Amino acid sequence: MTKTLIKHGNSLALVIDKPILEMLRISADTPLELTTNGDSIMVSPVRDKKRQKQLQASLDKINAKYGDDLRRLAE
Repeated sequence: MTKTLIKHGNSLALVIDKPILEMLRISADTPLELTTNGDSIMVSPVRDKKRQKQLQASLDKINAKYGDDLRRLAE
């Protein structure tokens, strides 16, 4: 998807379409983190730390139980 910036006061703004916001569960109140590698801009929602810990614990559990199988499948 190609987008262009729009003028917003003395700044520029990027309008993100509603379907994308809904897919990522981003609302007007969601804090966003902007990062760059010097060439690109990445916009990511800041997620709840507790939720991130739960996700990481689940991934660790899956890797501990099925890691060898997943590595073999990847080959």
